[in-house]
Amino acid sequence: MAKSIMMQGTSSHVGKSILTTALCRIFLQDGYTVVPFKAQNMALNSYVTKAGGEMGRAQVAQAEAAGLEPMVEMNPVLLKPTGNSRSQVIVMGRPVGNMSAAEYHAGYSLKALGVVQECLHKLSSEFEVLVIEGAGSPAEVNLKANDIVNMRVAKLINAPVLLIADIDRGGALASVVGTLELLEPDERSLVKGIIINKFRGDIKLLEPALDFLEQKTGKPVVGVIPYLGDLGIDDEDSVSLDDKQQQVAKSDVNIAVLRTPKISNFTDFDSLEREADVSVRYIRQGEELGNPDLIILPGSKNTTEDLLYLRQQGYERQIQELVRQGTPVVGICGGYQMLGREIHDPEHTESDMDSITGFGLLDTETTFAADKITHQVTGCCNAHSFLGMNYSDQNLNGYEIHMGRTEFRTPVEHAFAITTRSGQQITAQDGAIRADGLVMGTYLHGVFDNDGYRRALINALRMKKGLQPITGVEDTQARKEASYNRLASVVRDSLNMDLIYTVTGLK
Repeated sequence: MAKSIMMQGTSSHVGKSILTTALCRIFLQDGYTVVPFKAQNMALNSYVTKAGGEMGRAQVAQAEAAGLEPMVEMNPVLLKPTGNSRSQVIVMGRPVGNMSAAEYHAGYSLKALGVVQECLHKLSSEFEVLVIEGAGSPAEVNLKANDIVNMRVAKLINAPVLLIADIDRGGALASVVGTLELLEPDERSLVKGIIINKFRGDIKLLEPALDFLEQKTGKPVVGVIPYLGDLGIDDEDSVSLDDKQQQVAKSDVNIAVLRTPKISNFTDFDSLEREADVSVRYIRQGEELGNPDLIILPGSKNTTEDLLYLRQQGYERQIQELVRQGTPVVGICGGYQMLGREIHDPEHTESDMDSITGFGLLDTETTFAADKITHQVTGCCNAHSFLGMNYSDQNLNGYEIHMGRTEFRTPVEHAFAITTRSGQQITAQDGAIRADGLVMGTYLHGVFDNDGYRRALINALRMKKGLQPITGVEDTQARKEASYNRLASVVRDSLNMDLIYTVTGLK
């Protein structure tokens, strides 16, 4: 059976996901077969596995760092907020229904515990090291009775726990001491060390505080991780968009992404952000849209709510006017649905509204259905006419996550042709491109991760501005690998790895 170690935090967003990713890469570098695990995740950024199951994006990054193909056993329970304190509950990659927080915690979470145990057993039998991530804080006493992601998981396999605190937000010492104080004695005994994360400054000035923390808690400080900034690794939490907002600088090509309240899969645009000649702005409520070179309507967990938001905030009218002036717009998934003439919801899967008018920029109608489409896909495009690109590519990759079916009122040029879904050969068409080449919609998440297509799109935007195209193409996969290795190097240098190997039982 696998040795294990668990990363828990004093609160949300302290760095559990990224440090779990780092340990996965470190153990892989050291020659072990290693697998990540998070019993329950709440996120709007998700991913589709080769088998067609949906899982949290953070566990995908962790799987990549571990050198593995993502699989739903790494994240058996995924909660995707839909609004009004409700979430779509996804178990083993498939939706089982929408539930309120009260319904889930009081009536369902413990029913999912059996699935969690089965996944733990399977992964423990197939790998040498299991790196487990908790959620929020283990000291949330109001949720502890129905917890299936923190100390209950640690106790199931007697996993040693490292407790992480974010010193950048302040109050790190108090949060560590308070968290340990609120744990039961058997839970506290599982905590084998403390990690101080996101430190800026002179470590010498922090050392007296670290000595105090060890004396007060009886737990060793395993290490202090410096503030790492932009790592180039996929995020899953919309909180990270606040950080992205501060990184924008004017570039040759300026792209505006509408940050809607229910935005999902904003990792679709990370590859665009990494390009040296591109800046991506996430337009928050009340911010000016301006005159970008490209507008993107992102995916949404609630298309109806986000469409109403854009309408009420005046962004719909601004986008329509900018398109009339020649600004191109792309809609991904929910954003694609918004670009059409009407959206119908006869089964009220998203709201109480039967229908809502769209932007009217594409001659399409979308009807929501209760069953969700989730596939990894391969596809191609031939003489792709968006922005006059005239681009062809026979090897495109992406994935679909949607509950709508889009129909075309009039003949259209499709954006892409789908050649496989979940490994099965098919012939299908995806998306639409308006005849003037200014408006495109697609259901394909991850389309901008295709290096050749991304550069062709950026070059089309450059030439529209009178700029010369750039011939070089960035290798997204190589960049990711370099990011994982850079993260692992910093974390390895910052932690007492001998102690970690000892508490995991690998030494």
